[in-house]
Amino acid sequence: MNGGDWAGVVGAGGVFLFLIVVVWQIAATWRARMLASREEQYKQMALKYQQLLEDNIEMHRRSIEEQTHTRISIESMEKMMREIE
Repeated sequence: MNGGDWAGVVGAGGVFLFLIVVVWQIAATWRARMLASREEQYKQMALKYQQLLEDNIEMHRRSIEEQTHTRISIESMEKMMREIE
């Protein structure tokens, strides 16, 4: 092999190495974007869960309040019925 052949081999190797690095970087960039997108989805899910939990707490509070009012009404009716007897 003479100098021209070696230059061709080294040049071809350099081109292949460059292509490998480019493909590797594109894959790394794509992976990073996918992870960022997934993290954003997790944040949105966490916010939605937080809102649902707050709504559930509010519904529970209302339910307890309604039960308290119902209990007071029933106790009042029982007292009234005892007085009638």
